[in-house]
Amino acid sequence: MPDAPKTPSLARNLISIVGAIIALIAIANIIFLVVADATSAHGNPYVGIFAYAVVPGVMIFGMALFILGILLERRRRHRMSPDEIQRYPDLDLNVPSIRRATIITVAGLIFFVTISILGSYQAYHYTDTDEFCGTVCHKVMHPEYTAYKQSPHARVGCVGCHVGSGAGWYVRSKLSGSYQLYSVTFNKYPRPIQSPVESLRPARETCEECHWPEKFFGAQLKVFTHYGYDETNTPREIRMLIKTGGGGPTSGLAAGIHWHMFNENEIKYLASDRQRQKIEWVQMRNRKTGEVHEYTAQDTKLTPAQIAAAPKRTMDCIDCHNRPTHIYVPPDRSIDRALLAGTIDKTIPFIKQQAVDALSGDFKSTPEALQKIDAQMRAYYQKTYPALYSGKRAAIDQAIATTKDILTKTRFPEMGVDWRTHPDNIGHFYFTGCFRCHDNQHVDKTGKAVSKDCHICHDVLGEAQAGAPMFEMPKNEFQHPVDIGDMQAMTCADCHSGKSM
Repeated sequence: MPDAPKTPSLARNLISIVGAIIALIAIANIIFLVVADATSAHGNPYVGIFAYAVVPGVMIFGMALFILGILLERRRRHRMSPDEIQRYPDLDLNVPSIRRATIITVAGLIFFVTISILGSYQAYHYTDTDEFCGTVCHKVMHPEYTAYKQSPHARVGCVGCHVGSGAGWYVRSKLSGSYQLYSVTFNKYPRPIQSPVESLRPARETCEECHWPEKFFGAQLKVFTHYGYDETNTPREIRMLIKTGGGGPTSGLAAGIHWHMFNENEIKYLASDRQRQKIEWVQMRNRKTGEVHEYTAQDTKLTPAQIAAAPKRTMDCIDCHNRPTHIYVPPDRSIDRALLAGTIDKTIPFIKQQAVDALSGDFKSTPEALQKIDAQMRAYYQKTYPALYSGKRAAIDQAIATTKDILTKTRFPEMGVDWRTHPDNIGHFYFTGCFRCHDNQHVDKTGKAVSKDCHICHDVLGEAQAGAPMFEMPKNEFQHPVDIGDMQAMTCADCHSGKSM
């Protein structure tokens, strides 16, 4: 008697077949991409994304389709012939075929779960890499990543500052990243990208993992070198003693700039703008004695009731060191550094003026900026110093190349980012910085003001100009090379904008 026809497999349906094909193609791609990522000398962020995030998602989708097709097919057959197939299978391990199928299924499930765990860990690890943060969304994060690679924190991972340790902040960062992914996908992101001042983790949980004011005390000697906008690019050096200060109960009394961060001192303030440049109110409280002083800006438009009701911020490292990594150096300072380093020949007449002026132009794109810088600087020397242009052609070419290289690292027209985008609060040369509070205009009820005295933070020890010997400054006070009248009535940023004077 002939055997009864074998019942077709439940997987023989269109949905399961399509799912199986998708899953198999995805598995083949995962194997290829993982091997390519492991054997590549230089990791490619897009390979990592597809290998550990995108393609595994496609594989899971295919497997889900495969299972869905089986379930729908079983349901269809049960409705057509209830006696032919049961709604749920019998798992009788005494039947050899069922036992083999169960073993294969369990082994496959264990293999899939293991691979999924390894892949998930690799995806988690990869999303924490600097390359993922800075190069996946190339156009969007290009300014931040470029500045980061030039910064003092270039060897500190992005997540060290933007996430830190602990599961809570990791989850918050990934939720924030999901919205950022949406913004990039649908072109919803702002230009320029704003600093995440509201969502940054407190500095005590990030910055102070490596730096903490209690371990800093005393002062630091620093020499500032500037070059003039005259024909000889006159050098001027200023030797300054920066009163960094710091200290604490174990290392000594708090003093100097880091007095603000001494554990016994709590500084709170109210800013009326997102970038925290306009300070309306400041409070200093001594935690040990309970002494409190409140200072209000004389030009504030807020009423006492509004000040009392407004949320306050407790000062930490980031309020002064607000550009510790993503630093967009002004043209003036960039060219000073190049002249000091010798990458631009300081004997080329007016090279400081010409390079800064070229860098300060208005550009719509980086290619346009590079073309304009080359044309502008070359045309100036061809017309004004034709003999010099011929005789020192190599030095001028090098100066132009250096200026163009500076532009690619400090200005990003496509994203609307340059040195003016994010005020730098360290010092007070190009931006208000310290003078946001120390301006003699924040006063308490007795009329006492937050002092603008320069000696609180630094002493000018000496100055040298045009190669002359360094000479001491009277009373350790800064003397401006040009008579500008009463310097207490103005700030450096009133004139110094970062571009040509």
